[in-house]
Amino acid sequence: MIRSTASGRLCISILGALLLFLPAVAQANTAPSVSKYSSYKKEMECLARAIYFEARGEPEKGQEAVALVVLNRVKNEHYPDTVCGVVYQNDHMRNKCQFSFACDGKPDTIKEKDAYKKAERIAREVLACGEGDCDKPNLLEQSTHYHASSVKPRWAKKLKRTGQVGSHIFYYTASM
Repeated sequence: MIRSTASGRLCISILGALLLFLPAVAQANTAPSVSKYSSYKKEMECLARAIYFEARGEPEKGQEAVALVVLNRVKNEHYPDTVCGVVYQNDHMRNKCQFSFACDGKPDTIKEKDAYKKAERIAREVLACGEGDCDKPNLLEQSTHYHASSVKPRWAKKLKRTGQVGSHIFYYTASM
């Protein structure tokens, strides 16, 4: 269950996080004792990299919203069923992937260590916030798409706008 903590952080319960990663764990070719941990660690790293490269200059709520889009896509039948699968979908197609950093041809070098540590923390919190007192967010709970407010992609006209956080505008498809 995706929720927002009293401090405004978007989260997913531990049970929900485990359910998101069961397909990845089932497909893992590593020893069972290592696969669950390494799968979670890999998924968390993919989410942290997406947050870092897509939204590190955004306020924390904006970074959390980008993470939520990734998780919403994991749950949507039209996208891969793992975080890494969503983040790197079509990464082999220059400038035609789901998240621009994955296919822009630039090296994905983490240069701002503190910003990456923050992205890792946000990824962990969004994936497993626990059972605290949380309120469900109204606008972004269904968002599967976003773009920078400085661009106007053609696909945005076909989707329902859910809101804006920082310099990103968020949308969802009615078919979700």
